[in-house]
Amino acid sequence: MEDLIMENEKREFIIKKLKEKGFRITRQRRMLLDVILANECSSCKEIFFEASRRDNGIGTATVYRMVNLLEEIGAIDRKNMYKISYPNNCSLEEACIVELSDDSTCRLSAKRWNEVLHAGLEACGYLQGREVTGIILHPCSCEQEGLGHAV
Repeated sequence: MEDLIMENEKREFIIKKLKEKGFRITRQRRMLLDVILANECSSCKEIFFEASRRDNGIGTATVYRMVNLLEEIGAIDRKNMYKISYPNNCSLEEACIVELSDDSTCRLSAKRWNEVLHAGLEACGYLQGREVTGIILHPCSCEQEGLGHAV
């Protein structure tokens, strides 16, 4: 349920950004955004195949234009498998919800998520002066001792 809420928040945030830039939010653009948010597409071709299953009238040019628009507003990064990214100045209040072992949750804004991630990677010695440009999360299918819950 929380995944659906976060996906809707991301969707609305991106739609708001597109409108701010003067772009119309067409049915096909909404559908393409849903495909990108819901799937692990690594190329425009994969996005097109999934989108054409939902709407056989969609063309490859429409997919490429939408991907370019999303990249232009900073919502995706082609180097990051078309995952939705959060820029440092993002104001999304619940970008990340961390579930803890006592069934409590920790809700992080996009800004705080970036800070926590950066601090953790820096503390472990992974950054060494570099910056994070993207994250690819793969859901875990482990079922041992309640761990491996796909986020």
